[in-house]
Amino acid sequence: MILKARNLIKTYPKVKVLSDISLSVALGDTIAICGRSGEGKTTLLHILGGLEEPDKGEIEIGGHRLTRSNCPHIRNTQIGFIFQAYNLLEDFTALENVLMPAKIARKATTRQKGLDLLSLVGLEDRADFPAKLLSGGERQRVAIARALCNDPNLILADEPTGNLDRANAKKIGELLISLKKSLILVTHDPDLSALCQKQYVLKEGNLLL
Repeated sequence: MILKARNLIKTYPKVKVLSDISLSVALGDTIAICGRSGEGKTTLLHILGGLEEPDKGEIEIGGHRLTRSNCPHIRNTQIGFIFQAYNLLEDFTALENVLMPAKIARKATTRQKGLDLLSLVGLEDRADFPAKLLSGGERQRVAIARALCNDPNLILADEPTGNLDRANAKKIGELLISLKKSLILVTHDPDLSALCQKQYVLKEGNLLL
């Protein structure tokens, strides 16, 4: 298993967002998590990726239990994040954005690797364009290329098509599935959800198949 989550509980004042949630993800699994706004889907995704801590429960990624001490290293080397708002550095080029995770992790990399990743998402001709000059669809593809920079086994995507028109949403969805990576995505898009092998619904703190 690439990821195991056991008995996750997360509570905010007066609201129990996650109630004893467990989830196992094998290498190559593609999983969609759906549900109404405010149900805690993004919170769950952030906890699975080590961006937030659960009140109770534990997470293993690649056989290693997440702790405060090892979490940054595991997060930077084994997980690729894709955010709805892209989270690109606006004044940096597409190529610089793609290579940023390697720089943060202090991993040796090359311009060619960044170009190869941009080519994978069909944006090799935008390598030297500042992110602020790219369209929404192009920005999301840069974000996907960036998520692949450190060769992660697991990709976590939060509403990856939420800001896109239908045509670009379809392209991004198909691209994510084609990567052949373990994928957990949060979405309101039934077409995107249908591309995944498993569809869960988060409702009243429970994760339901």
